[in-house]
Amino acid sequence: MGTLTLATYNIHACVGADDRFEPERTVQVLKELDADVVALQEVEHHEVDGHDLLDYLAAKTGLTAVASPTLLRRTRHYGNAILTRLPILRVNRVDLTLPGHEARGAIDITLDGDGRRVQVVATHLGLMPWERRQQVRELLKLFHIGSANIYVLMGDLNEWFLWGRPLRWLHAHFKRPPHCATFPARLPFMALDRLWVHPRKRLARVEAHASDLARVTSDHLPLKGIIEM
Repeated sequence: MGTLTLATYNIHACVGADDRFEPERTVQVLKELDADVVALQEVEHHEVDGHDLLDYLAAKTGLTAVASPTLLRRTRHYGNAILTRLPILRVNRVDLTLPGHEARGAIDITLDGDGRRVQVVATHLGLMPWERRQQVRELLKLFHIGSANIYVLMGDLNEWFLWGRPLRWLHAHFKRPPHCATFPARLPFMALDRLWVHPRKRLARVEAHASDLARVTSDHLPLKGIIEM
């Protein structure tokens, strides 16, 4: 494997800029990305053609799904997920919820990247600055250098303070990746979605996926990264 393609995408429960629930548009954007690993946020567990939404997305893209709902309801659970075409070696679901705030979490997964162990942590952080500081501290504890060959943290960080402590801590740990605006999708100016890789030299490219379809399918653009293996 020469390269590994990663993406993170807040799918907004497959509700587009026109307020229409159209999961097939999300499928098409995922196919445009053609990623080996995709972190999804705001996965609402609707039923689509007799299937759970995440299972529907997995079947349509040919990827394997790992669910990690943060809100468990009698119907339509809600939260994070990963889609991947790589063999899965380990899955750890992490609760990042703080008292009095919306449930948040992360998926800590180890994948087999053609003989290289790839640790991917995918998350969706809280809305309050002090909440994100606590959550980033917990996320950094998940990375133990030497347990894998490549380490990835990606997701919707909800961090709009460019010089805030969460981003400074993450840049210090992983080194700074490119800054790509992904929100709002139609005219993006905020880099809410992020992707870090260690070792940094393996991160060849990061870019917002700004196709015409992606601009209307969710309120976020996907963020795509290429790793040299």
